[in-house]
Amino acid sequence: MQPNRRLPAEWEPQDGVLLAWPHEESDWHPYLEVVEPVFVEIVREISRFERVVIAAPDPERVRKQLQDGGALMERVRVFGVETNDTWARDFGPITVQEEGEPVLLNFGFNGWGLKFAADLDNRINKRLQVLGAWNAPLQRPGLILEGGSIESDGKGTILSTEECLLNDNRNPHLTREELEQELHGLLGSDRFLWLGNGYLAGDDTDSHVDTLARLCPNDTIAYVRCDDPEDEHYQALKAMEEEIAAFRTRDGRPYRMIPLPWPAARFDEDGERLPATYANFLVINGAVLVPTYDDPNDDRALAAVGEAFPGREIVGVNCLPLILQHGSLHCVTMQMPEGTLRTE
Repeated sequence: MQPNRRLPAEWEPQDGVLLAWPHEESDWHPYLEVVEPVFVEIVREISRFERVVIAAPDPERVRKQLQDGGALMERVRVFGVETNDTWARDFGPITVQEEGEPVLLNFGFNGWGLKFAADLDNRINKRLQVLGAWNAPLQRPGLILEGGSIESDGKGTILSTEECLLNDNRNPHLTREELEQELHGLLGSDRFLWLGNGYLAGDDTDSHVDTLARLCPNDTIAYVRCDDPEDEHYQALKAMEEEIAAFRTRDGRPYRMIPLPWPAARFDEDGERLPATYANFLVINGAVLVPTYDDPNDDRALAAVGEAFPGREIVGVNCLPLILQHGSLHCVTMQMPEGTLRTE
């Protein structure tokens, strides 16, 4: 652990949020008509509270869509940057505070274990630095790490999954102990909470924690729970719930647990199950954006997230189109903490 470093919690003050826009040359090509309105809605809602930075191959087209869609354009900056895809959570910079000042860590992104091309996405953070998006220095650690694979409480605790961080397709040269030591040094953390259970069918990330369980203020963990014994997820998520119940806070108390409901199974045109999860919410200044799925449990999910984040506006965003490419709301966004973004 570096005592002069700290990984802020997502609910701490932010300058804005980073996104990458879907385009014709991406895997979104067949779904652009339905997915671009989702991105417009996400940007519109975020811009009510804070700034938005967007990487897009065709910035003028994106600006027009956002203007027509009611985004507060004085809070939106669109940069002309080539991208492979839209998963800003996983290629975007992870911000730590060093001596109280923000530093952007540009970890390597290998397409979740070399599953997908990521050459352009790996250059986005550096390109945005050259174009003047960042107000903070950008550093390149020698590790593969995606933002969706870790959760921070801002006080030195990291929540993650063994299936992702310890997978041979990420940092195979490191043991669990060595990886913990490396990340403690880079993130300023001093303890890990490891989940050995939990998964989502249709997930390409090897069980990113932000699809399963989320650290929330006041020693709270919000997590997905499946109550249907006939569902393929039931046993694994029950085991995950038991792991969370066994976790202890820094002062030895159990965490407050808030279960998130389970949406009905959704499938693509080939019959493959899609990874719909209410855990993939985004915390911003004064609000939480929560993915919804035209599901009877949407309202219960909004209420549960509201219980975890009292005093914030809870905003539902229909993310059915996003799960067509096996991600959701948190996956396409990366919060930029206070002090990270340059003003025009």
